[in-house]
Amino acid sequence: MQFPKINIPKKYLKIGAWVLGVFFVLFFIAGAVAYCKREVLLKKIMAKAISKADKDYGLQVKIGAAGFTGLSSVNMKQISLVPKDRDTLSTISDITVTVKIFPLLFGKVKLSAINLNDAKVSVVIRDTLTNLDFILKRKKKDSVSTDHKVNLSDLASNLLNEVFYKIPDDMQLKNFMVQLNDNDTASLKFFTSAATIDNGKLVSNIIVNDTAATWHINGKLNPSRKRLNVKIFADGKKVELPAYLEKKFSTKLSFDTASTEMKEADYSGDDYKISGSWSIKNLTINQKRISSADIIVPDAKIDADMLIGENYVCLDSTSTVFLKNASVHPFLKYTLSPHKIYEMKINAEEQDAQAIFDSFPHGMFESLEGIQVSGKLRYNLDFYLDTSIPDSVRFNSTLTPTNFKIVKWGKTNLQKINSEFVYTPYEYGKPMRDILIGPSNPNFTRLEDISPNFKNALLTSEDPSFFRHHGFVEESIRKSIAVNFKEKRFKRGGSTISMQLVKNVFLSRQKTLSRKVEEILIVWLIENNRLVSKQRMLEVYFNIIEMGQNVYGIGEAAHHYFGKLPSELTIGEGIFLANIVPKPKVALYKFQSDGSLKGYLYNYFQFIGNTMARRGLTVPDTAGYGFYNVRLREGLRQYLLPDSVIIDTAKIEAIEDEAIPPGGMQDKSKTLFDRLFGSKVDTTIKPAPKTDTVKTKKQLRQERRAQRRKEKESGG
Repeated sequence: MQFPKINIPKKYLKIGAWVLGVFFVLFFIAGAVAYCKREVLLKKIMAKAISKADKDYGLQVKIGAAGFTGLSSVNMKQISLVPKDRDTLSTISDITVTVKIFPLLFGKVKLSAINLNDAKVSVVIRDTLTNLDFILKRKKKDSVSTDHKVNLSDLASNLLNEVFYKIPDDMQLKNFMVQLNDNDTASLKFFTSAATIDNGKLVSNIIVNDTAATWHINGKLNPSRKRLNVKIFADGKKVELPAYLEKKFSTKLSFDTASTEMKEADYSGDDYKISGSWSIKNLTINQKRISSADIIVPDAKIDADMLIGENYVCLDSTSTVFLKNASVHPFLKYTLSPHKIYEMKINAEEQDAQAIFDSFPHGMFESLEGIQVSGKLRYNLDFYLDTSIPDSVRFNSTLTPTNFKIVKWGKTNLQKINSEFVYTPYEYGKPMRDILIGPSNPNFTRLEDISPNFKNALLTSEDPSFFRHHGFVEESIRKSIAVNFKEKRFKRGGSTISMQLVKNVFLSRQKTLSRKVEEILIVWLIENNRLVSKQRMLEVYFNIIEMGQNVYGIGEAAHHYFGKLPSELTIGEGIFLANIVPKPKVALYKFQSDGSLKGYLYNYFQFIGNTMARRGLTVPDTAGYGFYNVRLREGLRQYLLPDSVIIDTAKIEAIEDEAIPPGGMQDKSKTLFDRLFGSKVDTTIKPAPKTDTVKTKKQLRQERRAQRRKEKESGG
């Protein structure tokens, strides 16, 4: 196809040439004038910046000398930054900064080169004050309420641009130190003797705390295309968190190498998209809230796509997390306005089950280490919480097996509870005593020998769907999330009897994240592979459950409180014993001095009793389902407080929930009375007796027969 030839008159061409010529002449003249006046302009700009720093931040900036060393290079000497009434924050002996001319024409400052010699940044903490307080002063001014709505995608774009604009194409750093002094008792130093960027190649060495270690941060930087690939490692050893930070955060952390790569950062529609990856080799973590032992992750990587919208931040489902040969696709989204919304989805496609178990970090799931399995597994999680309507929380979790089998046990045989075994209860990390769970123990009670009044009351209050679920009740977990969020504390748990059994029999009592996850895995293995029958699980649970101070199992509890066999428990006694399971150590505080129950328990009896009646587990009773007939056995009543003493039951329960202090065990010399009342209560009150001399069933039967004979002889 031929385009028609356009003939432009010569006079118009001449006019255009003259206009362009005049433009270039004016531009040249302006540039020449600016070049001649640049020293004056530099001084004005510096004076304005120094004044603004003092006015807005209370930051005193001093510059010994400054001047141009080239067309776009500025050299400054003897610089100091001192916040008002604080220690010196930074000193710089000599720095030369070169900016790119073309971006400058559009009002953007993009660094071309930096040469810095002998500089120091010193952060000082004295009590609650630091020499970084001036930053907070500015933030308070900026936080004044405004109707202006911030677009997070634009904010992310601008912030990232500013960061990359400040990365020079070439850099020479010599003798640069960053130091932290915390109340003159702890110090942290990072000293860089040399760091360079040469045509985008980054090479550095960082000396940590004088002689502790030498780190390197090396890689490739391409600021103009918003790309980077950086790796951190140490000379001849692992990169370790310095001792100061370990103490500050109660965390030990080390790794061989850690790498990060940014592949793309640009708009995708209305969202700002950042694509990259992070990987780490031989990561070791020791954090008491995660696990009591070292956790080792040999090889981990995440390929991530992050989306930042107008009002949300999101890790997209196209992201993939790799742990050894296993992989999972996470989706995380946090919406800030008009109200906060939390979303999480996890999709682990069907893959080799052994690869999944092998991917578990070493030291995280001790009882499962060494386990061998066959078949495949698939996992899906869906969680959604709108904080404006927490009761609508969504929670679905599914682990789906295909031809899954356990080939070999790990450190723990999960079927050990099918036969006699020894159970050791712990309190505050200390073993109490060994209890044989089986017929060889005279206090062991078979399931069929336990009164239905207790069995049904406990199942109703703790786990109504025990015989129907497979270890977990999603609706219960969902309600727990909603309640705990509304209360802003952990008020309601979502544990089933299966989970409580596994926690007590197979795991330590330490409250760590790894133990909770291990508990969930073991419950799934037992329930979904039918390793233990429901009847046996319930029987074991009834025989190990804590029901008072050193009182374990229904056999001991029935005698301890009522002097009865478990088969003889009435409906009222069954409901009472079910009531004390969540807080067993406060059981005696629920009785009045004459051995009857305190009135506040009546509503609980009515609720549990009515629920049982609706389900056909007991007959309807308008008189409180045996509430008035419950009597503590005579031998225990001498240990009860007088009725005139008012007990704050909420405070008792809070004491029972106390965590183990960081220093170790709680002071066991202080009784519950001491901690509740201090010296105002007569501490000569005897503590409740321990049941280390619990009578056997045979002795109980003999006592009952003797009691009946006495009643007959007396005509009673």
